[in-house]
Amino acid sequence: MMKKLDNLPLFACYCLIAALFFVPLSAALAKADVEPLAVVEVGPGIFVAPGAVERVNPENQGHIANLGFIIGEKSVAVIDTGGSLLVGQRLRAAIEAKTDLPIGYVINTHAHPDHILGNAAFVNSGAVFVSHPRFNDALALRGSFYLAANLELIGKAAFSGSGLIPSTQSAVGEMTIDLGNRVLMLESFPTAHTDNDLIVVDRKTSTAFLGDLLFIDHVPALDGSIKGWLAVMARLTARPFAHVIAGHGPVGGPLVQPWPFASIPQKRYLELVASDVRRHIAAGHSLTTASKDTALSEEKRWLLFHDFNTRNATTTFSELEWE
Repeated sequence: MMKKLDNLPLFACYCLIAALFFVPLSAALAKADVEPLAVVEVGPGIFVAPGAVERVNPENQGHIANLGFIIGEKSVAVIDTGGSLLVGQRLRAAIEAKTDLPIGYVINTHAHPDHILGNAAFVNSGAVFVSHPRFNDALALRGSFYLAANLELIGKAAFSGSGLIPSTQSAVGEMTIDLGNRVLMLESFPTAHTDNDLIVVDRKTSTAFLGDLLFIDHVPALDGSIKGWLAVMARLTARPFAHVIAGHGPVGGPLVQPWPFASIPQKRYLELVASDVRRHIAAGHSLTTASKDTALSEEKRWLLFHDFNTRNATTTFSELEWE
């Protein structure tokens, strides 16, 4: 089922924010001669541009998430667009190097900046922007912060022209789109990694883009509900996906276990965070104590552990103290 956006004043707010922070989108889109992102063909007509497992910085230009596109017989679907206009432009250049077909859809798996701030590169493509029903609310709540923070982290040279592009259609529950003899299933979920997570499944190959519902090597980052995330993962691990693409981490080869085994490290980590936090709450410990002593046995198993683990414990404490 698809739901059209009917909140046009909200869209106007996004455009105003972009105008306040950056050069006009039309000027930014005129930028030419960008280097296409390196992509890996993970299945017939399915390409992924792996992001660096790093924090956002000027060198990676905001390309820290795994981005993708799927080519049908009539059109192309883009799955996430990166953390800056420049990354989005480079992704579009990579698409145009593989096919002359039009871009029919830009699908955002959730509203975190490393997945959406390249959307501006596709505003003149004629594509429909599709996301979770709560995606636009998330942009309205945090969008101005995302723009200011990422401008500072990436620098004006790479970030200039980046803006907030809201979805124009929402995937309510499950919906399908047809790229021409290639049907994609989109599914929105209850609060998990965020409150606006969506996955994309290519029915032809049973390849699933799970967005940040799955992290590999990169420590999971919680911005929703730890109980909800574990519940959603239990649903997903019961499905017979032939191949999965995580939001962060390797996308193929010996570093990626078959599904559902690829989800085991994340499940172990999240369950440990929850159990450690429950232990602290039961002992009457403070949030500060819990945040410094949760899931420490996982430290050597994850990249960027200290960048996110304390925040994960804090978010979990705030949720579980009311159980």
